[in-house]
Order: sequence, then C-alpha cells, then structure tokens
Amino acid sequence: MRTIPVAQGCTYCGVNGRSVYSVNVTAQLVRTSMSIDWKEYELPEGFYDELISSPGNARQPARQLANYLASLTEEEIQSRKLAADSTIKDMGVSFTVYMDGSNIDRAWPFDIIPRVISSNQWEKTAAGLKQRLKALNMFIDDLYHDQKILKDGIIPEFVLKQSSNYRKECEGVSPPFGVWANICGTDLVRDKDGQFYVLEDNLRVPSGVSYMLENRSIMKRVLPEVFEKVHIAPVGDYPENLFSMLASLSPRKGERPVIAVLTPGIYNSAYFEHAFLAQRMGAELVEGSDLVVDKDDCVYMKTIAGLERVDVIYRRIDDLFLDPEVFHKDSVLGVPGLMRAWRAGNVSLANAPGAGVADDKVIYAYVPQIIKYYLGEEPLIPNVETFLCYEDKQREYVLANLDKLVVKPANESGGYGMLVGPHSTKKERETFAELIKANPRNYIAQPTLALSTAPTLVGRSKAEPRHLDLRPFILQGKDTYVTTGGLTRVAMKKGSLVVNSSQGGGSKDTWIVDTSAGKS
Repeated sequence: MRTIPVAQGCTYCGVNGRSVYSVNVTAQLVRTSMSIDWKEYELPEGFYDELISSPGNARQPARQLANYLASLTEEEIQSRKLAADSTIKDMGVSFTVYMDGSNIDRAWPFDIIPRVISSNQWEKTAAGLKQRLKALNMFIDDLYHDQKILKDGIIPEFVLKQSSNYRKECEGVSPPFGVWANICGTDLVRDKDGQFYVLEDNLRVPSGVSYMLENRSIMKRVLPEVFEKVHIAPVGDYPENLFSMLASLSPRKGERPVIAVLTPGIYNSAYFEHAFLAQRMGAELVEGSDLVVDKDDCVYMKTIAGLERVDVIYRRIDDLFLDPEVFHKDSVLGVPGLMRAWRAGNVSLANAPGAGVADDKVIYAYVPQIIKYYLGEEPLIPNVETFLCYEDKQREYVLANLDKLVVKPANESGGYGMLVGPHSTKKERETFAELIKANPRNYIAQPTLALSTAPTLVGRSKAEPRHLDLRPFILQGKDTYVTTGGLTRVAMKKGSLVVNSSQGGGSKDTWIVDTSAGKS
C-alpha cells in the first residue's frame, strides 16, 4: 500500500468573509490495475487534441502530466475527483442559470485533467492579444472622435449607424490613455491545423476570470505532486494586476485611489465573480444604491462615517442600466448622474461606456483591417473566416449553406440566438433564413470549426476527448497585461461544440508549461 495526498492544508477566505480550511487528507489505497491507458485513448479523427498527439504519445508540454495520470489507479483518480468536488462545494464556487423565470445556482462543473500549452506558443499568442486590444481601443477612440476609419472607407458608415452598442452620449469623451476597453476576454479556438484563431472579442463586461483563478486553486489541492515537478506559469497575480490597472485610471493622482466594483446584486449570474474580485483586490463591492453623485459632479460612496469619494468604478452593469438620467429611465441598478461625473473626468469607468461598439460581431470581421489601419501591422492571430450577411453575394452563399455554417447575431453572447447548421433542423434553418433576410446587418456566418479536443474524465476514470475553447484576459491602462493562459471551457457532452456553462459546459485548469525549465 502507499499513501496518496489528495489535498494540501491551506486557507481560503470565501466571498462572504468566512474562512474555509482544507485539511490534509490522505487515503490508504491498495494498488490495482492502471486506469488511464493513453494507447487506448480514442483520438477524434480530423481534430487537434491538446494533450495527445498519437495513440500512447503525449505532446511534449504534457508528457509529465500524462505519465503521472497513467500511474494512478482508478481509486486514486476517483479520490482526486471527489476532492475537487468537495473543494468546489466548500469554496462556494457556483454560477447562476436563468431558467423558466427563476435563478438556479449550480456548483461549478470542473474536470481534473488540465489543458496544457507550451510557454513558447503562449508568448506568441500573448503578443497577438496585446496587438489586437491596442488596435481595438484605437478604433473605439476614433469612432467617438474623428471617425477617420469611416471617412477612409475601411468600414462602411452604415455599419456604425446600425450598431446597437454605439453610444452618442460618449462622443467627445477621452478616457485615460485613450483606452475604452480596459478589460477584455478574447475567445480563442484551435482548428485541426493546431493554430489559434480568435472567435470573438468580449469588450463590454467580460466574465470568467474568477473561475480561472479558482480552477488553479482546486488543481493545486488535487494534484500537488505534479506542481512540484512541472514548471507551470502562475495565474494568481491577476487581481494585483487588475488593481494596478484600475488605479492607473484614477483622476486623483498622488494618493491611493478608492476603487469600487459595481454589481447588479446577488441575483446576477456573475455575482460570485464580482464579490471574489472585490475581495481579492481590496476594493469596495457596491450596488447602485450605495453610490451618489453630488453637486460637484463627483461620485461618493455611502459609509457609516459619511460620504467617501470614489475614483474608479469597475462596472459589471451593462451601459443602458448605468445611469437613469441618460439611458433607461427606470433602471434601479445604476447611479443617477454617473455619466455626468464620468464626462467631467471626476471618475473613471472600466470598461468605459460605449466600448461595446467593438464587441459587435460584424466589427469583428473587420479587425484584421483595423489592425493594419491603426498599427500598420499584420494580425498575429487570425480571425475565423466570416461571412457578412449584409453583402449580397455572401448572404446568398450563407442562405444556400445554412446546414454547414454557424450563424450568429451581431450582439448576442453566451451561445444564445445562434444556429449551428450541422446540428439544426429544417424548420430552424428556415426560421434563420427569414431572420437573415429581414435584417442582414444583424447576422454573420462562419464555417463549423473543428474545435480542438482534450482528454476529459468521464465516469470513474475513463478519459474521452471533449471539445473546448479558451478565454484569456487582457488588461490595458497605463500598461498592458495578459493572463498566462485563461479560462478553458469544455463541452462536457460527447460531440457537443457548446462550451458555455449555462448550456451544459464545464471547465479545466489551463497550464502554460515551460519545457526548457527544470524543477529541482
């Protein structure tokens, strides 16, 4: 017999302020037959697998992990799965699903086999992500000022005029450093060629980074032995970098800024993340009713000691609910006068209102041209091939090939409102054909991608390939920062391409591994 540690002693402060202590758990297990045999792992034909290159052979960055997993018995693997589930429950890691008019809290679905990427490849990918966000911010700033890119004919003017996320109320405003989208979550996918492609940019209120951090926390408890042997890039510095970026936006220089995370409240699907990030940054977690704009056009937070001025607001509320004086008059989530204070330069908002104009999937199709226009560079990460339904010939092609394409509305998110052609019915395709004809500007289409796969634990100990994507997070203020890896979302259902947690997807830890560095 041998003793297998499945958790390390450590302390975690939950979002509600209480401390949850994990204990050193050991299990005396009798060795039986090995449970994962990579020679029996069924590589999906026509897809790139992130860990396994051929039957029995792991890709170089994943070799130590694959060897370790193969050395475990079925009981040992199951003990780690149970340890992960227990940790998630103790930490209170959850997400909210809106279903039939009610909010349902669910435990975070997590797979204990991580996704592994080499540090060399990630270095190039991170450079491409920085390039992309820099160009997008220059584009947004141009749109709210001179609109040179429209005058030069790079993007048709009607595309902007018909954008549901363009805010005339933001025209003429100059946020710090000319940056509108300070936090971006860019969705990456790998096709069968092994190349990363950008699937979409999330520039309004991107979510998911707290789950990236919690995934790492869970893995350190579940597979501590591997972390001792493999050089895995850390991700825990994100809250510190987020705070530094937000602090750089403060209108009051020379003193520690007061930073607040503005949340819609406990019933929001991402409330766990709002509370988590506020706590990790040492920032205030506030709702709209906690803030007030005074006669001096500054924002103040209500405290038991009186009003305290707020310098930077990391807002997790959509534009149209931010300020009832300017947008939705009946909004109870926002702060009356907030836009006034922002336009006066007395408070910084991250992301800035109006940043979502570049979140439009039609604008996405133009990002390669945007990069060339503002930076004079070729894109370091390519887009997925995209068909614009407002162009006659491209629309004709889309309508004739709905059974082969994925059709997306310009401004939906979370996998909603889209048609996955190969998995659709004739009636669904007919419905989408009418939608496209009625409002072609609102739809794009893309080929059905051969999304990469990774081994995922099914049952007690069997590994099967499941499709996945990756959402790294990029911060831009005075400086630019990219997470080492990101949130890997995985379709837990066999053959499914839908990775969103709200639609049955799960998650994996993402390891950026330096194969040139050894562990002593």
